[in-house]
Amino acid sequence: MSKIGKLPVAIPAGVTASLDGQTVKVKGPKGALELTLVEEIEAAIEGSELKVSMRGETTRHKAMWGMSRTLVANLVEGVTKGFEKKLEITGVGYKAAVQGKNLNLALGYSHDVIFPIPEGIQIVTPKPTEVVISGIDRQKVGQVAAEIREFRGPEPYKGKGVKYAGEFIFRKEGKKK
Repeated sequence: MSKIGKLPVAIPAGVTASLDGQTVKVKGPKGALELTLVEEIEAAIEGSELKVSMRGETTRHKAMWGMSRTLVANLVEGVTKGFEKKLEITGVGYKAAVQGKNLNLALGYSHDVIFPIPEGIQIVTPKPTEVVISGIDRQKVGQVAAEIREFRGPEPYKGKGVKYAGEFIFRKEGKKK
């Protein structure tokens, strides 16, 4: 029995959820999202709760149950609060700036890295060494953060590069004389 799958997803006031076959549509103050559930899972709206259940008892049904419930909960949380990831840039001369619909990154290469900001994502740079990515789709926010981090990941000797806020970088000892 899935501990997560059996929990109902609460639908707060100001949010509307609807089912169209296997598609769950959620609309809230920040926007609208939808998710198509796999065929092993079925959803039902009961009052102000959305319940997810299995159609069978195989291993795949059990595996999809908890994941589907979490994805639906992320939809509801996204249209009410939204999601946010923070990145920190460490290194001499390393900086970021938003210019129009692009994020301009100076990361020690011979050229600046220009990252086009995807639709539905907002990027803000409160400081030149800090990037804040926000949006209503959790997967999209995480993917954009990972793509930006990939341009220059943190290195283990000096810790230079782009890292998630609060991420611990294991530091190695340099050469000995």
